[in-house]
Amino acid sequence: MKITDTSDLWWKTAVVYCLDVETFLDTNGDGVGDLRGLAQRIDYLAQLGVTCLWLMPFYPTPDRDDGYDVSDFYGIDPRLGDHGDFVEVIRTARDRGIRVIVDLVINHTSDRHPWFLAAKRSVSSPYRDYYVWRDDAPPKGQQNAVFPGQADGIWTKDEASGQWYQHSFYEHQPDLNIANPAVRDEIAKVIGFWLQLGVSGFRVDAVPFLLEVPRGAEIPDPHELLRDIRRFLQRRSSEAILLGEVNLPYAEQVDYFGGTDGDELTMQFDFVAMQALYLSLVRREPGPLVEALTARPVLGPEVQWANFLRNHDELTLDKLDDAERQEVFDALAPDERQRVFGRGITRRLPPMLDGDPRRIRMAYSLLFTLPGTPVLFYGEEIGMGENAEIEAREAVRTPMQWSSGRNGGFSDAAPSRLPARPPADGYAPEHVNVADQLDDRGSMLHFIRELASRYRVSPELGWGEFAVIEQPVDAVLVHSLTADVGRLVAVHNFAEVPATVTFRLAEEPEGTDLVGLLESERLTLGAKGEVVLEVPAYGYRWLRVARPGDGRIA
Repeated sequence: MKITDTSDLWWKTAVVYCLDVETFLDTNGDGVGDLRGLAQRIDYLAQLGVTCLWLMPFYPTPDRDDGYDVSDFYGIDPRLGDHGDFVEVIRTARDRGIRVIVDLVINHTSDRHPWFLAAKRSVSSPYRDYYVWRDDAPPKGQQNAVFPGQADGIWTKDEASGQWYQHSFYEHQPDLNIANPAVRDEIAKVIGFWLQLGVSGFRVDAVPFLLEVPRGAEIPDPHELLRDIRRFLQRRSSEAILLGEVNLPYAEQVDYFGGTDGDELTMQFDFVAMQALYLSLVRREPGPLVEALTARPVLGPEVQWANFLRNHDELTLDKLDDAERQEVFDALAPDERQRVFGRGITRRLPPMLDGDPRRIRMAYSLLFTLPGTPVLFYGEEIGMGENAEIEAREAVRTPMQWSSGRNGGFSDAAPSRLPARPPADGYAPEHVNVADQLDDRGSMLHFIRELASRYRVSPELGWGEFAVIEQPVDAVLVHSLTADVGRLVAVHNFAEVPATVTFRLAEEPEGTDLVGLLESERLTLGAKGEVVLEVPAYGYRWLRVARPGDGRIA
């Protein structure tokens, strides 16, 4: 894979960090995180190795769906600050080499958005057609696929007009009508506005729902909307990206990249590999993950997979079959209260792995060595847990734990005023926090810093061609990533027992060494490129292939 001609594609080797301003740092004592607090922590993110900051919704909102019910696409939630504070975050991040992308939630609005309020006032309002309506009652028994058990169907009656409006999500989130050219123009204006304020792109929420053709509308190719957005984006900013949430099988995800042309989404989250990775962790063998990674479609050089272990929603397992999903549930979420929607888990990784630092670190080492771009959810770098007392998805959305002090150093407000309570178990702030880990060179925080640092100087991880290297131990994954700048070999032991692995790099020239990137070691390839390596329980290695005369610094 050639890197040198297209090294300006920054997202190929980025370290992405997702956070909710509301739960990151409160500076004015009202109990809610704010943009000024975020600006004060940009240096922390830069030292962590973050190069792309993804902000979850910060727009004005009734806050009935964690901010994804937007009531003004151009505004800032006044609890979080104002546009001046936002620009200061962008400027400060840029100064530290960090780009900022923001959530783009354009498949629906809040039912309190001025467009919807105007649409409800009159059937002749120009905003009426901003939404999707029907005159006849919807079929009985229709289920809501997004929030089963929490939302009834996808149609709600507007009593004033007698018509029904569509909502693929909650009933307070009416769907926008993408068949209406005025709506598409509004989407472009929103994108242009935030680009003008300095963002470097957007994480596009629930993309398949955005492209759903409204009932009765005729759109020859809904993907043309996505292509239009991408073209507009690139006209306004050559560096800007679209990171899409597309939880579909690989064959369908290719369509959202724009096929081989790559003219739609720039990046997509790899939900398939993420779910397979958890099945591999449970089975203590890499087979399911290898099957997923080797099934990935071949992509063009200007698009990318985004890899993750956790995000802000439930840890969905919907791409596993019923038996596989139950297997993961039984191992990682044995209590029914730890599950949601019949498909997902409401826990963070450390509690799921029983706090075993060996397994936790192996999982993050694996994340950073998967082909693609790693994405972290705030608090992962210190091993935060969830608050088991909070129901459903809110359990993982607790305030950032900065210190062992009051409210974990997040806020001086009374605990009752916080967006959520920190956990009170072994993952409480007095046990897990940034301040203590900064002083501990062996901490999780320093470990993630090291992974990010090594990832940033190993562009083959973001660009390289993936290959599984055969060896006889079922519990161990040995894989390589190869690009024109070099080759990196990663070794991960999924089992609780040590292993001795033997593999060959027969294609490498005589005199080639393997140089350790995470620990000081240098292995010289034996006859026919043979390598013999001792790997501890849940152990991992990053090994750079150093050919004779290479001259590359490890």
